[in-house]
Amino acid sequence: MALARVVSFDGVTGERMAELRQRITSEPQPDDLPASEMLLLHDPDAGSALAILVFESEQDYRTADETLNAMSPDETPGSRASVGKYQVALRMTSETA
Repeated sequence: MALARVVSFDGVTGERMAELRQRITSEPQPDDLPASEMLLLHDPDAGSALAILVFESEQDYRTADETLNAMSPDETPGSRASVGKYQVALRMTSETA
């Protein structure tokens, strides 16, 4: 079963989100961050964000968890408020024609 690492951040500005979006989309995915999916949500009015990374195995989760816990604050969207580990109970996408 896939696992998700869900992190909430406070103090997230629109400018910071734009910087991260540009960096993440322009650089190759690091080997020590073996996520199969990533979803980054931003509430500009509240200045908060959620980062959801999905991993296909416990080992991938552990590898990424160590890497992400070691990141410096200037590499994150804002101030980390919480981190949770979840089993992915359902995945569903909709494609439009």
